[in-house]
Amino acid sequence: MTTTPPAKTPPVKTPPAKTEVGSYFIANYPPFSQWSRDQLGEVEAAMGAPPTAVPLGLYLHIPFCRKRCKFCYFKVFTENKASDIETYVSALSREIELVSQLPVMGGRPIRFVYFGGGTPSFLSSRQLTSLVDRLRASIRWDQAEEVTFECEPGTLSESKIKTLRELGVTRLSLGVENFSDAILSENGRAHLSPEIYRAWDWIRNAAFPNVNIDLIAGMVGESWDNWKDSVRRAIDLAPESVTIYQMELPFNTVYSQDILGNKIETPVADWATKRAWVDYAFDEFLAAGYHVSSAYTMVRDPHKVNFSYRDNLWQGSDLLATGIASFGHVSGVHYQNLPEWNAYIQPLLNEGRLPLGRALRPTDHQRLIREMILQMKRGFLDAGYFRRKFAVEILDDWAEAWRQYTAEGWLAVEGDRVQLTRQGLLRVDALLPAFFEPEHRGVRYT
Repeated sequence: MTTTPPAKTPPVKTPPAKTEVGSYFIANYPPFSQWSRDQLGEVEAAMGAPPTAVPLGLYLHIPFCRKRCKFCYFKVFTENKASDIETYVSALSREIELVSQLPVMGGRPIRFVYFGGGTPSFLSSRQLTSLVDRLRASIRWDQAEEVTFECEPGTLSESKIKTLRELGVTRLSLGVENFSDAILSENGRAHLSPEIYRAWDWIRNAAFPNVNIDLIAGMVGESWDNWKDSVRRAIDLAPESVTIYQMELPFNTVYSQDILGNKIETPVADWATKRAWVDYAFDEFLAAGYHVSSAYTMVRDPHKVNFSYRDNLWQGSDLLATGIASFGHVSGVHYQNLPEWNAYIQPLLNEGRLPLGRALRPTDHQRLIREMILQMKRGFLDAGYFRRKFAVEILDDWAEAWRQYTAEGWLAVEGDRVQLTRQGLLRVDALLPAFFEPEHRGVRYT
């Protein structure tokens, strides 16, 4: 296998000091803006072919929320009637039925499942049980290593948490974000801090194997004092893992639209401040016995918490994406479902076909880049992995990037191992575009 290495192109610089409108977090490659309807035939062909020998995961998008957060860029709906939810659950169940019949399934067991949103916990216990019962008529995840379910604290009840445990959820992810009621309100969160603590008692009593809480560094109104208090409160809860994101401003958020409309100045902390806050949090969690698992994640026990969803995706597994606007990857082809309500619902309920919206078949070189940049988020790379899988010497092909990043103090190279320093890890998403192909540097990401 040969590649066209961008060896002499200088790395992309770190972002401006200010948090400007645009995507910062990198979740895939090539950029989503490069996917198109013109390549739908590629994903249809991939779905109709026998599977490759890679692990299989399932993503289910539940797009309902009590409120839309001002920083949210996901496909969500608010003020939903029970009939809307029933229509959506019926469509999602039909989609799972169609997916279960695809040749690409090939009898493979589902290794990991992820219920994301939106707010999956917006559904009632009855609705959740009905959904899972219908899904299990077509597909099962009894052998899954991990079943993750995202929750918003204010949508939980003791009975709903028991239902989730009974339905086989092994990893609960609680969207805390911050412990200050003033900051939660300013940023449009639906919950307040009393709901966090009320839900936490129920969650602990249910004895999930893994409970994660999310925090966001740099929410509007954040200060050093508040951030330190949020970190302390998170440590006091002692979750199995904590995920800390640095606030960004993708184009379709409420805050971004206000900025672009010249209604407000950028209200989010600058990048240097956000990195300092995450750096502080890492130190505090390390002192409390946690371990760094990625640029965003700390875990209490690395032998117990392994993140099947993350680790499999970052090594090229298949992900069958279901639900409105959801993103997937099958047999080397990226794809996304249609993002509008009727466009998603009608093909499923009226025509019995999948609501595919756009796709892209990456080249072998692009697949290599995707795995390399995603795995860098762990804080290290093994050049031998890429040599064995892609027959490529990444240390030679991107020699200039490694040299510059080493000189900046962001990583070190020893033998086959690339090891990011703490400062490199804190800005890892800003480092990744240096490894993009030249035509993808500077293009809109989404």
